[in-house]
Amino acid sequence: MKRDQARRAYWSQNLRYLAGLLLVWFAVSFGAGILLVEELDQLRVFGFKLGFWFAQQGAIYAFVVLILVYVVLMNRLDRRYSRDEEDPA
Repeated sequence: MKRDQARRAYWSQNLRYLAGLLLVWFAVSFGAGILLVEELDQLRVFGFKLGFWFAQQGAIYAFVVLILVYVVLMNRLDRRYSRDEEDPA
């Protein structure tokens, strides 16, 4: 019973991490790349309008950073719940 509760808590936290990180990615890709593009285009980065840069490159960079953040968070969560990569349960 206790192991089942720990498993549920582990996956619940994992889903919270995923939801938060996907929300950030959505905000960067949709918000900065589409909704706020005209406001961001007032600024320039390396000669490109910032809104254009977010639409073309920023969302990709944000996604890579979010993957790294997810890895760090999951490693901490694995240690917290004593999950081993070889442990199938």
